[in-house]
Amino acid sequence: MNHRIDPAPYACHPDASRGRRHPEPPPAGRTAFQRDRDRIIHCSAFRRLEYKTQVFLNHEGDLFRTRLTHSIEVAQIARTLARNLGVNEDLTEAIALAHDLGHTPFGHAGQDELNACLREFAPEAGGFEHNLQSLRVVDELEERYAAFNGLNLCFETREGILKHCSRAHARRLGDVGARFLDGTQPSLEAQLTNLADEIAYNNHDVDDGLRSGLITLPQLLHLDIFAAHHEQVLRRYPDAEPKRLVSEVIRAMINTLVLDLTRTTADRIARLRPRSADDVRAGPPLAAFSDEIRAQADALKQFLLQNLYRHFQVMRMTGKARRVVRELFRAFLDDPRLLADEYRRDDPLDQARAIADYIAGMTDRYAIREHRAIYRMD
Repeated sequence: MNHRIDPAPYACHPDASRGRRHPEPPPAGRTAFQRDRDRIIHCSAFRRLEYKTQVFLNHEGDLFRTRLTHSIEVAQIARTLARNLGVNEDLTEAIALAHDLGHTPFGHAGQDELNACLREFAPEAGGFEHNLQSLRVVDELEERYAAFNGLNLCFETREGILKHCSRAHARRLGDVGARFLDGTQPSLEAQLTNLADEIAYNNHDVDDGLRSGLITLPQLLHLDIFAAHHEQVLRRYPDAEPKRLVSEVIRAMINTLVLDLTRTTADRIARLRPRSADDVRAGPPLAAFSDEIRAQADALKQFLLQNLYRHFQVMRMTGKARRVVRELFRAFLDDPRLLADEYRRDDPLDQARAIADYIAGMTDRYAIREHRAIYRMD
């Protein structure tokens, strides 16, 4: 494997950035993308990720992943991919660390319920999309700088954060939403981070699922990607204790996925020969797995959906979580006096969106505490 250091011509270059929403002097002693990464790490929304659910509620165990540890794992994988393929590591890391800043408490259950609440009670708001909310956090909601709202990140970082977006929302986002309307691609840094996200959550959810006891080793051995690596590890370490064995298997799976993604993407780059980041945006998707590995990764994803995310114990937790989000939204909408002044609005649509911002920014434990404060008579 060629561990590149010199940037490729198709990489995003900080000196050629499309700029920030609010002009600023260039940073001294670091690049524009390094500044973005540093602003993300220091923002309030990033710290709150420590107490937001990945699959298991934060208080269910100290060793389960949270949104923060997930984001760090994505950044580690994404930087490896970026280095292998000669694209900008700092930009890739910034996108990875910011991609979940807008996620709700309680994981996807909280996101789905907040989306349902907005669509039911304020349909003109267009629902809730956590990728769009992550962009909203860095564009508007963070309050750290005197000259502007948000973090004022570079276009390239914002482009990568906005992984998914409805066409209706894209029309209101200007240049950063244009690709969802014209069918173009984001930068290669953004494409790689998207797949690094998939590698991270599939594999750490296997780890957490086994740790929780909700999925078992015999179940996983029916999956080609797990069984093949399990056999290889057993041959190398026949006497390894089960915990170490599983860790080695997961490490080997991640390595296989990273190497396959690197090779397949490099082959596509060699065929298409993009000479700039804009060539990447104008072409077909470049970052991809081989067909064989794509099929194995999809089988793993489907297994986790059926056996972990829809496990009855997880469903019980998600049902409670959805009720907390719904009842908080309903209470605040019915009586905005329950909100602090900063979240009160005169316009009903603005009020619904401010409530969504407030709930989306909550950690798991803060949402539970707010729910108890409103609904319990202690």
